[in-house]
Amino acid sequence: MEEKSMNGSGAVRAVSAVFQWWCFNVIVIVMNKWIFQKLDFKFPLTVSTVHFICSSIGAYIAIKVLKLKQLIEVNPADRWSRIFPMSCIFCLNIVLGNVSLRYIPVSFMQTIKSLTPATTVILQWLVLGKKFDRRVWISLVPVVGGIMLASITETSFDVFGFLAAFFGCVVTSTKTILAESLLHTYNFDSINTVYYMAPYATMILAFPALLLEGSGIMGWMVTHNSPAEAWSIIFLSGICAFCLNFSIFYVIKTTTAVTFNVAGNMKVAVAIIVSWLIFRNPISALNALGCTVTLLGCTFYGYVRHKLSEEAKAASYQVLEKSKGAV
Repeated sequence: MEEKSMNGSGAVRAVSAVFQWWCFNVIVIVMNKWIFQKLDFKFPLTVSTVHFICSSIGAYIAIKVLKLKQLIEVNPADRWSRIFPMSCIFCLNIVLGNVSLRYIPVSFMQTIKSLTPATTVILQWLVLGKKFDRRVWISLVPVVGGIMLASITETSFDVFGFLAAFFGCVVTSTKTILAESLLHTYNFDSINTVYYMAPYATMILAFPALLLEGSGIMGWMVTHNSPAEAWSIIFLSGICAFCLNFSIFYVIKTTTAVTFNVAGNMKVAVAIIVSWLIFRNPISALNALGCTVTLLGCTFYGYVRHKLSEEAKAASYQVLEKSKGAV
C-alpha cells in the first residue's frame, strides 16, 4: 500500500472511510451471529452462498452499471488457471468464518482470526523457505501468547468452532500467499476481486449447500414464526457483506499502510465490544487480557513490518545513489 499525504480534506476522507469500514464490519459480523443464534438459522453454507450471490450482483452493478470502478480485464485462460483456484480458497475462507460464528462467540472468533499474521509468516517460512528478520518473529510472540491465553480462559469454548476459526486463518494466509504467485500480473482491488471470484464461489458452494442443508432449511421454514422476515435479514447481511468489500477499497485508497494496520486492529476491538453489548457472552478478566495482548501484538507486528519495509526502501535508494555516483 503506497503512502499518501494527509492534508485536512484527506484526513476527513480517511476518518470517514475507516468509520464506515468499522460500521459495515460490525454489522456483518453481528448480523451473521444474530442469524445463527437468534433466528436459529443453523446453515452456514447457505448464508455464505447468499453472501456470494449478493456480492456477485453488487460488484456487477458497481463496475458495469454505475462505473464506480474500472474493470480489470483478465485473460480467458487465466480465469480457470488462476481465478478459479483463488475462488475456491476465497469460498472456503468465508465458509469457515461463518461456521466458526455458529459455534463460538464473536469475541473469541475475532481473537483467533488475529492469528493470521503468524500463520502467514509460518507458512511462507515452511513452504516457500522465506527468511524473516528476527524482529518479525519476536513481534509474533504476544499474538500467539494472547490467543493461547484467550483460548484457555474462554468460557464458551467449542472445539469445532475453534478449529473452524483456526483453519480459517490458515486459509486466509494461503490465499495471501497464492495471490502473490497467481495474481501478480493483475493489480486487483477488492471490487474487482469480488467481481471475478464471487460468481465462481457461488457456483462452487450452491450445490453442497442445497445437498447438505436443503432439508434442514425446509424444516426450519415450517417451524419458524416469520420465515419471510428472517430471509430478508439473511439477504440484507449479504448486501452488507458486499458493502464491506467496497468500504475496504475506499479505506485502502484513502489511508496509509500504518493507518490501515492500526485501524484494522481497532476494528476487531470495536467488533468485540459491540458484539458483547448485544449478545452478552461471558468474558473473564483473563480472557479480556488475552484479547488485548493479541490485538496489541498485531499492531506491533504491523509496525515492525512497516519499519522493515522502510529500511529496505532506504537501502535500495542508497544502492541506487552509489551506482549513479559510480557512473
